[in-house]
Amino acid sequence: MDGWIILDKPSGMFSKSAAARAARVFGTKKNGHIGTLDPMASGVLPVAIGNATKMVPFIEDNTNRTKEYLFSVKFGVETDTLDSTGTEVRRTDVIPTFDMLRSKISDFVGKISQIPPIYSAVHIGGRRAYELARNGEKPEIPARTVEIFSLELLDGIDDTWDFRMSCAPGTYVRSIARDLAYACGSLATVTAIRRSQTSGFLLKNAVRLDFLENLFNNGADVSKYLAPIDSGLGDIPVLDLNGKSVNLYKNGGFVGVACSDGMYRVYSGKVFIGIGTVTDGILRPKRTI
Repeated sequence: MDGWIILDKPSGMFSKSAAARAARVFGTKKNGHIGTLDPMASGVLPVAIGNATKMVPFIEDNTNRTKEYLFSVKFGVETDTLDSTGTEVRRTDVIPTFDMLRSKISDFVGKISQIPPIYSAVHIGGRRAYELARNGEKPEIPARTVEIFSLELLDGIDDTWDFRMSCAPGTYVRSIARDLAYACGSLATVTAIRRSQTSGFLLKNAVRLDFLENLFNNGADVSKYLAPIDSGLGDIPVLDLNGKSVNLYKNGGFVGVACSDGMYRVYSGKVFIGIGTVTDGILRPKRTI
């Protein structure tokens, strides 16, 4: 089977492990996923199964991708990982109030500079930052520009507050919590992260891994939970082929078309057959299905 399974990844599991287990349900080892979640985070993890893996780069390269997170922050304490899985390194008696937090939030909306956590998958000299940190090193991670579309303060009690954030890829929730706390003269540790949306894949359409495995183990049909291969490609315009041009394209040939230059989702009627680019009226295949 080929397509996308939209997982509701459980907390406490690596994204790669969750994707591999989902792939086994569909009888293949061939899988990939969009947007790695921290092990402690839960929520939407789109997993490409079989030939859908060919589409992963085109979704990842989409600059219009949006992610949404719900997260909880405990103020007054900081860990080495900036979340509740780490070891406490600092503590303060300063706990921000609702009004204080709300007054600072606007500074974190728009394009901002952010330093990723040292326990992150950022590459430093060819190695992951978390690998260096686990070896006792303190990697110097350069700041990067990220974009926050919205950041809302939802509710809270005592020293713990809940937030909702919509952002572009590359944004770290843990860094937002850290920097917001610093702006209030405090410290912060993220206690929960739940991704509700990524790249057009929504939590309301997600399925839990244990539910999926239980269906499979009991001989139920799991194919209805598999979304089409072309899911998540909605921002790419459509080009329809017919006749001999279909086989020519599928076999790697160039096809003359009457449309403007750019990248296209290529179909034969309602059947998705790949991604191609048009230059000077010539369609060239990039990925075929």
